[in-house]
Amino acid sequence: MEDTSLLWLLFLTSLLSCPTNQASLTVSPSSSQMFKEQPVSLSCEEDDSSAGWTLRRNTTRKTRAECKDWGGISAGSSCNISYISPSDSGVYWCESREGATSNSINITVTGGPVILQSPVLPVMEGEDLTLLCKTKWSSNLPAGFYKDGSFIRTEPAGHMTIHHVSRSDEGLYKCLISSVGESPPSWVSVTGEEVTFDFRSSFIQIFT
Repeated sequence: MEDTSLLWLLFLTSLLSCPTNQASLTVSPSSSQMFKEQPVSLSCEEDDSSAGWTLRRNTTRKTRAECKDWGGISAGSSCNISYISPSDSGVYWCESREGATSNSINITVTGGPVILQSPVLPVMEGEDLTLLCKTKWSSNLPAGFYKDGSFIRTEPAGHMTIHHVSRSDEGLYKCLISSVGESPPSWVSVTGEEVTFDFRSSFIQIFT
């Protein structure tokens, strides 16, 4: 029994002492769709800079490319793009020297006249989801909203809010402004509450 307790003690101590370096990718402006030629900033918000986080992306041109490879201006674990283009459309994420990865963000760059501003990260169940349909010049024109190809409704001010979202609200959204054009589609993810395991309290319960 003492040997078993000692093994558990060593195991849990090793878990408690392991570093939990993490990073979160943010993008400004915070939107999954961009107009071409607008400036965009991406940053790895890190809790330990010694982990050596690097911003990477996958596009149709190249995979796992770093900021310097696509012509961005690198500043530590951040990257600034002065004039984003449709060829910059792709998946972006942060990666540490050890291979750990952050959340990923899908960015679509369009040369069209309309974009749909939607959350770049999954929306938590029970929260409100707001979608904004806009042109380069205005964000308050009447717009029709669609999910998975089906019409939802028209909003006179160009923004639609879905209250208390559930998993059924997950899907592919787009919008249409009459006489102007249609946005590209964007996938909106809905996630449940994150569950974490408290090793410290488990340790107390096992050895008390």
